Amino acid sequence: MKLFVAPASPFVRKVIVALHETGQIGAVELVPVTVSPVAPGDTVPDHNPLGKIPALALDDGRSLFDSRTITRYIDSLAPGTLYPQAPALWDALVLESLADGIMDAAVSMAYEGRLRPENMRYEPWLAAQWLKIDRALGALETRHMDQLNATADMAVLAVAIALEYVDFRHDARNWRANHATLAAWHKGIAGRASLVASQPKA
Repeated sequence: MKLFVAPASPFVRKVIVALHETGQIGAVELVPVTVSPVAPGDTVPDHNPLGKIPALALDDGRSLFDSRTITRYIDSLAPGTLYPQAPALWDALVLESLADGIMDAAVSMAYEGRLRPENMRYEPWLAAQWLKIDRALGALETRHMDQLNATADMAVLAVAIALEYVDFRHDARNWRANHATLAAWHKGIAGRASLVASQPKA
């Protein structure tokens, strides 16, 4: 199998964390690519018509894309410990979707700053994306702390990845200032081996 990756992508990192957690990191070839919304290149669209990573090329010629699809597939090849069984599965998927939404908004903000000429950057867009992130952090603290403090499944790990991506790209906004409970939780999980081994790189 081949996984198309970029070192800073939080969605790629989710898959790499899943590979570490299930002991399969050596079973997948990591293929570095450079993609952006305006320049997806030639390789990735052959495996994901949307031109997004991660994309996983299977040995039988099929391709999987979207981090949630790939992490579920990886989990299916192992004992299946990253996702609970229903009915708890639905709560886990909602939590993972919330984490992915934080990543989506944070990536959008990063692209606005990196890809648009300075005179074309739209501050209301940046503010709206940050508001999404801040609302999501509030929801994590008020609705999901029991989940976060239970088992380190894929949804919980995705939250840690999302928070660390916000640190990585938007550290100056200091999300911890208004979310002390979540900050304390993150401090406890940040040393997990799979997270340490997959730190993002600029």
